[in-house]
Amino acid sequence: MKRVLLAFAALSVAGCATSSMGASSKVPADAFLSALQGHCGKAYAGRITANQPASATPDPFEGKTLVMHVRGCDDPTREIRIPFHVGDDRSRTWVLTRTATGLRLKHDHRHQDGQPDAVTMYGGDTGDAGTAQRQAFPVDAESVAMFKREGLNASLNNTWAMELVPAKTFVYELSRPNGRLFRVEFDLTTPIEPPPAPWGADG
Repeated sequence: MKRVLLAFAALSVAGCATSSMGASSKVPADAFLSALQGHCGKAYAGRITANQPASATPDPFEGKTLVMHVRGCDDPTREIRIPFHVGDDRSRTWVLTRTATGLRLKHDHRHQDGQPDAVTMYGGDTGDAGTAQRQAFPVDAESVAMFKREGLNASLNNTWAMELVPAKTFVYELSRPNGRLFRVEFDLTTPIEPPPAPWGADG
C-alpha cells in the first residue's frame, strides 16, 4: 500500500510539473500577441528615440504628436490592428497576424477618403521564433516587388520590429543594413484618450 501511495504522489508531482511547463512554454508569437491583447481598446503616446541618419528633407514624424491605438481586436489570437496616428494624419495601421509559423506585420495605408494608397499592405513575416518581448519582420518578396514598382529602392532591405515590455513600453522599429534606424517608443504606463478611427475604418 505504501508503494502505491508513493507512486501516486510521484505521478501527481510530475503531472503538476508538466502542467506548469505547459503554461510557461507558450510559443513566443502567441505570448507576444497575448501581451498585446491586454491593451485592446487603449491608446498611448509615443516619442521618437532613434531617427538616423538625419534626413535632408522635412521629416513627416518630427515634431508631431504620435499615438498608437490598439483597436482591431475582434479575434486577437489571430489578428490585432494598431492604428498609428502622426498628428492629424490617420493614414497608417499596423496589422499583426498569426501565421502557421509565427507572425506577419503589414502596413495598411489609406487616403483620407478611405481608399488604399498605392503603397500599402507591405511588410513581412517573422524569420525566426523571436521572443515574447521582441518580434522582427524582414521585408517579404511581395513588398520588394511593390517598392521596386514605386521606385522606393531604399526600402528593399527593410526589417521592421516590435517590442513589448509589459506594463512599460511598446516600440515600433524600422532598420536597414546601411545604418538607417527609426524607433518610436510608446509609454504603456499612461493610457490616453483614444483618437478617432483611422481613415478607411468604421467608427
